[in-house]
Amino acid sequence: MKKGSFTLLLFTCLLSRHNLFAQQQADLETAFRQINAEVLSHSEAYVRLGESIQQIGHRLTGSPNGAKAEQYVFDLLKAYGFEEVAFQPFAINGWARESLDLRVGSPGNLQPVKAVALASTPVSAQVSGELVDMGNGLESDYAANPERAQGKIVLAALHLLPNSPQGTKNLHRSAKAALAIKYGAKGIILFNSVAGGTLLTGTASITGDLLTIPALCVGLEEGNRLKARIAEGRQEATIEMKNKAGKMQARNVIARITGSELPNEKIVVGGHLDSWDLSPGAVDNGLGAFSVLDMARTFMALGIKPKRTIEFVLFMGEEQGLLGSKAYVQQAMSNGTLDQIRFMLNFDMTNDPKGFYATLEGNRALFEEIGHSAARIDTTFKGTFSATAGLYSDHQPFMLQGIPTGGADGSTLSREALNCYHADCDVFELVNEQQMKNTVRFCSMLVYGLANTNEIPVKRLSDAEVKQLMVDNNLEEALRLGGDWRWD
Repeated sequence: MKKGSFTLLLFTCLLSRHNLFAQQQADLETAFRQINAEVLSHSEAYVRLGESIQQIGHRLTGSPNGAKAEQYVFDLLKAYGFEEVAFQPFAINGWARESLDLRVGSPGNLQPVKAVALASTPVSAQVSGELVDMGNGLESDYAANPERAQGKIVLAALHLLPNSPQGTKNLHRSAKAALAIKYGAKGIILFNSVAGGTLLTGTASITGDLLTIPALCVGLEEGNRLKARIAEGRQEATIEMKNKAGKMQARNVIARITGSELPNEKIVVGGHLDSWDLSPGAVDNGLGAFSVLDMARTFMALGIKPKRTIEFVLFMGEEQGLLGSKAYVQQAMSNGTLDQIRFMLNFDMTNDPKGFYATLEGNRALFEEIGHSAARIDTTFKGTFSATAGLYSDHQPFMLQGIPTGGADGSTLSREALNCYHADCDVFELVNEQQMKNTVRFCSMLVYGLANTNEIPVKRLSDAEVKQLMVDNNLEEALRLGGDWRWD
């Protein structure tokens, strides 16, 4: 071939490739404009969340309210036109609070203290002993004096205390409970960082198994008072609690759109439906769950036929230890379909995002392409991208099996909403309708982009690669304490 002919052929190929990319970009933005218009005009996310709170209330996994919530979203997805909607049942170690009495004071002068039990604490417990201050409740706090907590009741902060050493990494409340048990404590009292006497709950056992010691939470002011009293002299505490526990049933709810070209490549779009029982869980995770529902509605309303299969999944049991997402992954492993999952997008307390994130840097080009296209539709969306890996939400079981995960980044939540995380003040009045619409429209664009791209650049990681990802993101200690480190 002559040099001129080769040059002409190369130029023609490059021009063709440029034209194809330009056409794909144009098609993407056309679809995004349709999604944008549909959500802005017809979104039901805010209304349906409010309706569910009014009709059902809290959505505690395994409770009658939890079952009502499962049925509510199942019926809603059917009403949106999904033919493939199914329950995915799984068994759980259910837990519900009954009574708690905490008393603290100098010997012979114990006074009642307002507190709330953390989930997966014992069915019955009655303990008493000296109350000792273990600071942040981290391994380093115990290692400084390994015998100090033995036979005592531990006081520790849920947050990192002021003046903690620079670079100190905090741990989940369940990890702090595990450390208290490891060092022989009789019980653990955690206090939060929210002013005003707010009480926070949550699971004290990431595995869902009952703890061997009582674990509870008090408010910020009470925690600081107890720290001051301990510094002045010996303090004692008594904890009496009763809870309900036992085998219960819960159900994930799954709605599927089968892919038109790549039906065996699947995008999982998930958010947890369950909440704690102290409140209706408007922010955690009404925001994420009802945004996922409205993403599903949007796809059906527009008649979108994606190249890849999309499964919209409302998980239960997240708050008790990611139980629903673990059940989903376990079933996919059992029936040999795990390799079909090309990506898992998780939406947990997602609100008015400004960009996207993924666990792996290799997704940057694709996510930025999708994000920049979304930003051209509405410049309030910035189209930013970050690569990061974390724990304690429903992406975790997928990530630990090497499946690429991601979601929305740069969410906007008011300080009031953040303060009510897992608290009795997590109510519908904290939710902003326009911000929910922003979540639905921009995240629907991400789902569409992933489901229709010619190629998803990042494949499922090998076991060795998953281990390295966990190490690189400083997650080994937390996984060990939660019983999820499998590489020894």
